[in-house]
Amino acid sequence: MIKLYNSLTRKKEEFKPVEEGKVRMYSCGPTVYNYFHIGNARPFIIFDSLRRFMEYMGYEVTFVQNFTDIDDKMIKRANEEGVTVKELADRFIEEYFKDAGALGIKCATVHPRATEHIDAIVELIKTLEDKGYAYNVNGDVYFRVKKFAPYGKLSHQPLENLEAGARIDVGEQKEDPMDFALWKAQKEGEPAWESPWGMGRPGWHIECSAMANKYLGKTIDIHSGGMDLIFPHHENEVAQSEAANGCQFANYWLHNGYINVDNRKMSKSLGNFFTVRDVVKEFDPEVIRFFMLSAHYRNPINFSHDLLTQAKSGLERIYTCMSNLEFMAKNSAEGTADVSDKLEGFKQKFIAAMEDDINTADAVAAIFDIVYFANTEINGDSGKKACEDTLSLIRELGGVLGILGTVKEEVLDSDIEDMIEKRNEARKAKDFKTADEIRDKLKEMGIVLEDTSQGVKWHRE
Repeated sequence: MIKLYNSLTRKKEEFKPVEEGKVRMYSCGPTVYNYFHIGNARPFIIFDSLRRFMEYMGYEVTFVQNFTDIDDKMIKRANEEGVTVKELADRFIEEYFKDAGALGIKCATVHPRATEHIDAIVELIKTLEDKGYAYNVNGDVYFRVKKFAPYGKLSHQPLENLEAGARIDVGEQKEDPMDFALWKAQKEGEPAWESPWGMGRPGWHIECSAMANKYLGKTIDIHSGGMDLIFPHHENEVAQSEAANGCQFANYWLHNGYINVDNRKMSKSLGNFFTVRDVVKEFDPEVIRFFMLSAHYRNPINFSHDLLTQAKSGLERIYTCMSNLEFMAKNSAEGTADVSDKLEGFKQKFIAAMEDDINTADAVAAIFDIVYFANTEINGDSGKKACEDTLSLIRELGGVLGILGTVKEEVLDSDIEDMIEKRNEARKAKDFKTADEIRDKLKEMGIVLEDTSQGVKWHRE
């Protein structure tokens, strides 16, 4: 039974989809004016893992992740670079797919762009206007927050608390400081689209409601994103969606915790702001993903060089085990060892962890349990099937987390291969002095040999 912590109710709840056997899931994507940073990477990785797990458990998942391709930041960056907003968006959407692919993040079922759904956005705003929830002021259209009585139910803040921080910016003509923009009238030099209220562009919040409605229906199963999006973005999505459709927008709201860098909040002003593109210059992207999965998604996580190095070591430990199992499977005879019960126990532990609010930390721990079992109880005498089945389970469960797809094979230089072959020949000729000298020389070169009952195995120090 899958249980998810629902930000709306602040408790774990049994997952019950709107339609049996299917999951409709929406996750907020990036604003495409730059490479995405490690704070963005966490929800992308975590909710990709949730999607993978749902599919592993037999659900048909429709996963929608948007691209915000029009907003103030995009207009500013495009003007600075002397390009159109569309050219900027096209470039960074392409770069998103490069970085997301490197992190093992699957493409969404649909990646809608705000600018390609203007008609759906306009229709939703018209519905809100017809119902009295939206009003037009000189081409700017706002949502009447106080008309929507449940406003604040997602962020669990009473209206008076939210109202205290509200303000009216220069140029805005809102009825109330709490009201938020659904449509913005065109300013000089800005891209714009036709609408019943004149030329303009959508506000930030409305795009997600319109696209979720179009691709997933009026009530979706899961809406996810970073904790920083709860207010105002997700709160506003709830208000405009439920005001327009007259039904609950999302049944389960999932939010991941913040990322700190070296125990301080990540920010450009502190000089500790890192894009994924920056970090992969030193660490394999899979290490970043493994690091993100090693903590529970709702907890804050500290991002540091030392912790990434630890994650790298942990991942290498698993890969070393996989390599050993593959080697033994290729070189072992048929054996009688039956490890099926043990492996089933590890698999059920993994599933139980993931069913308990996507506890990837405990799921990773279950994989390490298999590694320990393999390292201590499986050897060349266990037989080919025991080795193959254990390796297969590690790959299977790793696949649910988007890691451990293949054993990483290293290629030896031809001269090193020749040295290993000469050592083998020396051992056969019982010339152990020469064999030891070659072994020592290889060790100086960082190549460690291991003589096993199945033959010589090597690895780099």
